Amino acid sequence: MQNLGYYNGKFGLIEEMMVPMADRACYFGDGVYDATYSRNHIIYTLDEHIDRFYNSARLMEIVLPHTKEEMKAILCDMVKKVDSGDQFVYWQATRGTGIRNHLYPTDGSKANIWIMLKPAAIQDTYKKLRLITLEDTRFLHCNVKTLNLLPSVVAAQRAAEAHCDETVFHRGERVTECAHSNCHIIKDGVFITAPTDNLILPGIARANLIKFCGRLGIPVKEQAFILQDLREADEIIVSSAGSFCLAAEELDGKPVGGRAPELLKKLQDALMEDFITATTPKE
Repeated sequence: MQNLGYYNGKFGLIEEMMVPMADRACYFGDGVYDATYSRNHIIYTLDEHIDRFYNSARLMEIVLPHTKEEMKAILCDMVKKVDSGDQFVYWQATRGTGIRNHLYPTDGSKANIWIMLKPAAIQDTYKKLRLITLEDTRFLHCNVKTLNLLPSVVAAQRAAEAHCDETVFHRGERVTECAHSNCHIIKDGVFITAPTDNLILPGIARANLIKFCGRLGIPVKEQAFILQDLREADEIIVSSAGSFCLAAEELDGKPVGGRAPELLKKLQDALMEDFITATTPKE
């Protein structure tokens, strides 16, 4: 198959899949999701993404119908059904099905599980990005990967209109994250990333960056930083499931970064090597 959809045990081409109109996603975006990539039909950092998915569901009081191991097995089986080994792997849980009502069921009814797979490769880790900044007006549960993405959708549109790749959110002067990525800086040889409070999503790629900084002997500070820090950083780094460590070359129309290329490349090389190793079939 070229792509694949899944809904509560049924699967087929995405274009042919149907879901109930009464699924709570249709009215409230009432659900949580996660996503990563596969290579050679092997899903990268699956355990970490499943842990975050189940934590998001717990925080939103959504009862999942499968154990973690069962969910991983479903995903691993699904990616093998798509012709391409390089895939974008997306899954979500919505809070069941019922006649529209803001009050959600508390009778223990199980969530609906959606999966969407399509051929896609990770981004070129070594390409440079152009960024814009935008006041962060999202709700205060950014640490939960919910389906309520309208502010991020608008921010992504604003970036495209400015012929840029991504939007960096800020609340007042504090930089939080990007529309669909985490944002970090390198300054004086130190990797600085916002703390995982309720204003940012605890990114899997972010955690991976911190891990590899440790392996490479790069100091890490998990602390809030402001717009001035962003503008004056030696490097601005954007990370997500499909863009492990992308550096910016422009912010709001002005040149940025480019002052720690060797350290940046060490990180990029280490992350790419890990991805290739983890997604290469073992003989």
